[in-house]
Amino acid sequence: MGGVTTGSAAVDSRSIQAAYDVIRPHLRVTPVLELDRTDFGLAAGRLVLKLEQLQHAGSFKTRGAFANLLLRRLPPAGVVAASGGNHGVAVAYAAMRLGVRAKVFVPTVSSPAKIQRIREYGADLVVDGERYADALAASEAWAAREGAASVHAFDGLETLLGQGTLGLELARQAPDLDTLLVPVGGGGLIGGLAAWYAGAVRVVGVEPEAAPTLFRALEAGRPVDAEAGGIAADSLAPRRVGTLMFPIAARTSSAWRSSPTLPSAARSRPSGIEPAWWPSPARWPPSPRCSRARTCRRPTSAWVSSSAAATAPPSSSVEPAPPAPPRAHGTIPPNRGGRA
Repeated sequence: MGGVTTGSAAVDSRSIQAAYDVIRPHLRVTPVLELDRTDFGLAAGRLVLKLEQLQHAGSFKTRGAFANLLLRRLPPAGVVAASGGNHGVAVAYAAMRLGVRAKVFVPTVSSPAKIQRIREYGADLVVDGERYADALAASEAWAAREGAASVHAFDGLETLLGQGTLGLELARQAPDLDTLLVPVGGGGLIGGLAAWYAGAVRVVGVEPEAAPTLFRALEAGRPVDAEAGGIAADSLAPRRVGTLMFPIAARTSSAWRSSPTLPSAARSRPSGIEPAWWPSPARWPPSPRCSRARTCRRPTSAWVSSSAAATAPPSSSVEPAPPAPPRAHGTIPPNRGGRA
């Protein structure tokens, strides 16, 4: 099936589909926007944006929040979450819609706008510490004391399943992708997407140079503390990636590589999609389904757009090539024309 087994549960296309069946009534199917890559100075082909910033509460984090609140048995004390901003907004929103008590811890670097949204959704808010890790420690202490269920921003089974449902939707909306660019902070989104696609497309992680959590983990062979700074510190700068998503990356660690073609000056540019940040497609590692240039069609890339979008060019990528997952579960088997 692809994916990874966590304890007695698997993060794969079947379990992601099951989670989607539960949380779907509470989500928006966010649209995709198709662009011509030549408009950005890239080689000919399609560029597909998944506009997840149009999701309820403003980001993909809403998927994981609803998965946690609907797939777990919650105690009377409700739920507690630590967040740089987006996850806290999502948990507060889901708790409001489901009538669940929620307490959210955020660090001082969190956006004032996100802090205000958490309050507007009715969660009890605590601002504690300078970085996400500080807020996480405070939330875990409160959960242990009060008996609340902790809803982790990226290192939870239900969180991975929820974020993976974005891939399920994208597979239906853009079934001919060959490359997927995904912002990386703690790794919940890229873990869920890699589990869903299970090698059917190339998945490229994009993280700030000042917060290379996944890059450092792949260098060390395990999640390790990394730098946590830069202009995306409120959204993409936990100290390390999650332990649950890491095996999904580690299974294909030989294919995760730093991008050596990016000029150092480009790595400090502001946030947004900037084609100059990306290496030319002609310099990308060859796809396992595109070993002969004459058999390859025009490439189709997708970018998962979110309010938590990364602020630097790709610094690591994964290109697994296991057998295609069963079509019955909605994944995209590779075709013989060079694209999945």
